[in-house]
Amino acid sequence: MDDLNVVDGINNASNWLVRNQALLIQYAVNIVAAIFILIVGMIIARVVSGGVSRVLKVRGIDITVSDFLSAMVRYAIIAFTLIAVLGKVGVQTTSVIAVIGAAGLAVGLALQGSLSNFAAGVLLVIFRPFRAGEYVDLGGVAGTVTQVQIFSTTLLTPDDKMIVVPNGKIIAGNIINTSREPNRRTEIIVGVGYDSDIDVVKKVLGDIIAADKRIQHERGVTIRLNEMAASTLNFVVRVWSTNGDAQEVYWDLLEAFKRALDENNINIAYPQLDVHLHRVADASQEAEQRA
Repeated sequence: MDDLNVVDGINNASNWLVRNQALLIQYAVNIVAAIFILIVGMIIARVVSGGVSRVLKVRGIDITVSDFLSAMVRYAIIAFTLIAVLGKVGVQTTSVIAVIGAAGLAVGLALQGSLSNFAAGVLLVIFRPFRAGEYVDLGGVAGTVTQVQIFSTTLLTPDDKMIVVPNGKIIAGNIINTSREPNRRTEIIVGVGYDSDIDVVKKVLGDIIAADKRIQHERGVTIRLNEMAASTLNFVVRVWSTNGDAQEVYWDLLEAFKRALDENNINIAYPQLDVHLHRVADASQEAEQRA
C-alpha cells in the first residue's frame, strides 16, 4: 500500500512537471538572467566609479570631490541594478519602489542623524572648506584629511591614528584649516623677571629673529611688552614664515631665546610668593611692658 502511494506521488509530480514545464523553464531563465544582471551590474558599478574617479583626478579635480562623486555613481548604479534584478524575477518594480519610498520615509525619520551627515557631506564637497592632504582642526579633533566620504570624514593624526568624524558634527562646529594659506604667523610669549631691562630683552630677541632666514622679515616682526603679570613681564613675539616652516620656526626660536637670555643674564621668570613673618609678643611679655 505504501509503495502504491509513493508511485502515485511520483506520477503526480511528473505530471505537474510536464504541465508546468514551460513555466519552470521561464523561471529558471529569469533567475539565471537576474544573477547575470546582478554580476554585470556590480562590475559596471565598480568600473564606472573607478573611471569617473580617474577622469576627475586627471582633470585636476580635488581628490575629495572625485572620491565622493565616484562613490555616489557606484551606489546609484547598484540601486538601479537591484531594481532590474527584482523586475527580472517577476517582482512588480512599481510596487517595490512605492514600498521603498514608504520605508525610506520611515527609515529617514529614524535615521535623521545619518541623513544630516549625508547632507553635510554634500555641503563639504560643494564648498570645500578643506581638501585631502590639508591639516585641519575640527572642533578639537586635529589631523590631516585623507578622505571625505558620504557620511564621515577621515583624518590621520601626526602619530598615525585614524579618526573618523561624522560630517554633521563638522558642519555644526568650527573648521580651522591651517594648510590652505601659504604663509602663517607664529606667536611666542616670553616671560622675564621684573628686574629685566625692556630694551635689552627686545634687542636680544630681535637679534635671534634677524638671524633666521626662514622668517619673512618684509611682512613685519613684532616684539613688544604685552603684559605686566603677577610675577613676569610678558613679551609677545610675532613673526611670519611659510606654512611648512611654521612649526620648526616656533621650536627653534624657543630654544634660541632661552640660550640668548641665559647668555645675557636675563632671568626667565617663574611664579614667586613673598612671605613676611611678624613676631608677636606673648602675654607675659606684654604684661611686663605694661607694668
